[in-house]
Amino acid sequence: MKTLNLDLGERAYPIHIGEGLLGQKDLLIPNMEGEKVLIVSNETVAPLYLHPVITALKDFDVHHLVIGDGEAFKTLDTLSQILDSAMAHRLARDSTLIALGGGVVGDLTGFAASCFQRGIRYIQIPTTLLAQVDSSVGGKTAVNHAAGKNMIGAFHQPACVIADINTLRTLPQRELAAGLAEVVKYGLIGDPDFFDWIERNANALLARDPQALAYAIEQSCRNKATLVSEDERESGSRALLNFGHTFGHAIEAGLGYGQWLHGEAVAAGMCMAAHMSVQLGWLTEADRERMQNLLAQLKLPICAPARLPAQRMLELMGVDKKVRAGRLRLILLRAIGNSVLSDDFDSDTLVATLRDCREG
Repeated sequence: MKTLNLDLGERAYPIHIGEGLLGQKDLLIPNMEGEKVLIVSNETVAPLYLHPVITALKDFDVHHLVIGDGEAFKTLDTLSQILDSAMAHRLARDSTLIALGGGVVGDLTGFAASCFQRGIRYIQIPTTLLAQVDSSVGGKTAVNHAAGKNMIGAFHQPACVIADINTLRTLPQRELAAGLAEVVKYGLIGDPDFFDWIERNANALLARDPQALAYAIEQSCRNKATLVSEDERESGSRALLNFGHTFGHAIEAGLGYGQWLHGEAVAAGMCMAAHMSVQLGWLTEADRERMQNLLAQLKLPICAPARLPAQRMLELMGVDKKVRAGRLRLILLRAIGNSVLSDDFDSDTLVATLRDCREG
């Protein structure tokens, strides 16, 4: 097991990464308060992994809630289900919520924890690669709105993160690839050596080699922890973590949540951001091709879907959280491992990118 620490002063917490961690009570109990626990999972994950977590907490008053699986359930209605369950089981300020699942479960549970009695403790147990390398770390919690992804939420840090690599054995190949999109992102925005490593180990990652996955998760979390500790509330450098996401969120919202996986939309979004960077003269065509080739090797989309009009994407990007004073800011590349947050581009370049980077 490897343990990283995310340094946020009083809100610091450990990130445990390894095999066979799911039922280890010594990782859970030190990060809990009180006797009451509510575990939130989904209909896919619960039959596989709920029992060992309940068994580890046999000395606690444990309850569980199973919600629907998928981005379509990341709504205020599902949030209300979690809060209703917390009320029904009489959770208090010294109770703990546990998120057992992927990014949707983690975001919903974290948001519920931030709201319930003005904030209670919660623990992240991510069971997808995307959640293990990204969404479980950093304290961003949210639900979707029809007009934009993650538009309703709060910053609320977990008490700890427990990433059990064994849970990736049951992950569908499409979801594994979606998680690898976020892994690639870390290399692109600030870690060129890691990007080199991903290129050399792409086949091992796709084959779920435990050592390769462990290193990819550790290095991704290390990169994210550094940025979050510098800028917890995303007023500066943390925004770089959204590389590809402004385009990607527009794809998700425009198609309907759940049609494309989040990582798939981010992969296409990163290619669009790279294309725009080339058009601005910031990124070489060779670097863009190198990035695109790696994403294609990982079985990820490299273009926006043809059925989503460019004008609709532009409208959806206009409600992005990085809009300031009416100007859209994007994360763009100057080189592999060198990213910038910028509004220094004209609308014609953006529109051309939306039209050029489409299937077919």
